[in-house]
Amino acid sequence: MSYRFLTLSDVAELLNVAPAQVYTLVRSGDLQAIKIGARGQWRVEEKSLENYIATLYVATAEFVAHNPR
Repeated sequence: MSYRFLTLSDVAELLNVAPAQVYTLVRSGDLQAIKIGARGQWRVEEKSLENYIATLYVATAEFVAHNPR
C-alpha cells in the first residue's frame, strides 16, 4: 500500500540516509514538508520527495558536466 505522506524516518529509509539528515533538508527548505497535529509531526508528500530527487539528478548532471575527470 502506498501512502501520500511519509514520515521523516520513511524518507530516510528510502534515501538510505539518517533521519537527522532528512530533518536538516526539511528545515533548510530543500525538501518540502508539512507539520501535522498538536505535536507538529513532520510529513513529506510523496510527490515532494520525487521532485526533490529529480532536482538532485539535474544538479548531479550539471556537476558532472562541469567537473570532468
